[in-house]
Amino acid sequence: MTGNALRRLAIVLMTLATVVFFVGSAIAAGRHHHNSGHALVADKLATNGVHQIDRKGRHAVTAEIRNHKIASFHVKHDAKGDLAVKKYKSRKKMALLEGADPRSVPVQTDLGTVYIAYAYIDEDGNEEFYWFPYEEILDGDTGAVEYVPVT
Repeated sequence: MTGNALRRLAIVLMTLATVVFFVGSAIAAGRHHHNSGHALVADKLATNGVHQIDRKGRHAVTAEIRNHKIASFHVKHDAKGDLAVKKYKSRKKMALLEGADPRSVPVQTDLGTVYIAYAYIDEDGNEEFYWFPYEEILDGDTGAVEYVPVT
């Protein structure tokens, strides 16, 4: 091959690799599913202990309650065991409270309140978020990163 042919081949391969990378990243990113953690745990806040608050497929979601606040949050996969959980914070309401009419409080409305979410990534690459008012978390800010909505 000549020098020009090699350069063209290199450019084509780099372009193809870039396209594959971005398409793969978009597929791997999955979707964000927002859940009202408050609605799931509200009736359990009066009782100390570990409570299962949700189950999605093979994932059991539990919260440890201490003195009317969430002290820890865990997700366990039936076969893989404990999954990594990430903690987020936001001033936008990402999940509606139980019983709220979705038309009355639009998602992502800044109401001046801080919300804390615990999230995990499921088997399909989707991220499941459980949002709580800051006041319901024992140590709200520790380890929480700012949530940036997917556009």
